[in-house]
Amino acid sequence: MGVKQALRSIDAFPRAEDHLLQKTQSGAVVSIVGLLIMATLFLHELSYYLNTLTVHQMSVDLKRGETLPIHVNMTFPSLPCDVLSMDAIDMSGKHEVDLDTNIWKLRLNSHGHIIGTEYISDLVEKEHDHSSHKHDGKEEHKNETEAVNTLGFDEAAETMIKKVKQALADGEGCRVYGVLDVQRVAGNFHVSVHGLNIYVAQMIFGGSKNVNVSHMIHDLSFGPKYPGIHNPLDDTNRILRDTSGTFKYYIKIVPTEYRYLSKDVLTTNQYSVTEYYTPMNEFDRTWPAVYFLYDLSPITVTIKEERRSFLHLITRLCAVLGGTFALTGMLDRWMFRLIESFTKKPSTRSIHK
Repeated sequence: MGVKQALRSIDAFPRAEDHLLQKTQSGAVVSIVGLLIMATLFLHELSYYLNTLTVHQMSVDLKRGETLPIHVNMTFPSLPCDVLSMDAIDMSGKHEVDLDTNIWKLRLNSHGHIIGTEYISDLVEKEHDHSSHKHDGKEEHKNETEAVNTLGFDEAAETMIKKVKQALADGEGCRVYGVLDVQRVAGNFHVSVHGLNIYVAQMIFGGSKNVNVSHMIHDLSFGPKYPGIHNPLDDTNRILRDTSGTFKYYIKIVPTEYRYLSKDVLTTNQYSVTEYYTPMNEFDRTWPAVYFLYDLSPITVTIKEERRSFLHLITRLCAVLGGTFALTGMLDRWMFRLIESFTKKPSTRSIHK
């Protein structure tokens, strides 16, 4: 008997007898409110547990000998596809005009609807063949070319000029999209009218200040996208009216690895950007363009998906639900005593009368 009584004395959950328990309307209201609060907190903690957690880590970039993919999707609403060209140059001076690069140009009408397609690599090849013929020609051919430039243009150039002028009058634009594969060193790529012969460009536009390089960047990324990535140049619109100039985007590329819960690793890049615009004047000898000058960070960011442990969920549920139960119990006792004090006062007054 002594042992049983000793065990009963340390009972942390004493129970009152049934005839001492009293159920009240205030207690029922507090119980319903408490249950609603506990159900809400339980669902919140469950969703918090099921959501994945991302952890960021930084380390030195050790990659070497890999290429850098550049995904481009841009629209030039005021320039026809015939005058646009894309080029890429890296820090070593190598011209990355690769004929295997997948870059496409879509002709657009004044309403932005597609009316034709061209593969830009074919245009690049023609431009390089044309420039090589100019340099490799004999002295006799050189004199003939100079005479043509002085007196007029050949039939192909005249046809192109008429075609581009008609496209400009019709309000044609161009959408450039695809992937550039360049070396993993600092460099730049740009979209411009630099592929044109300077005399042809002069005949078409009447001067560099009339070249409208208004553009819309739908997508610019340096690798596949991972959950939560934000490319700052996506959906960027730069529209010029009655003026022209050169846009320069200075991009700092950060190599990134995204590790999923399934242990799959996605290798990509994120970036930050600073924009600079230089307006053209009548004395400038350069032609407007849109430059993207990029540099790579020596630091790699690793993003890991993690999920909170089940014990963490149990601990939080015990704390939240237990605390809510204790708080509603205290609130029920306070309401019971308050109601009891108000109901007793009138009865005592009536007795004294």
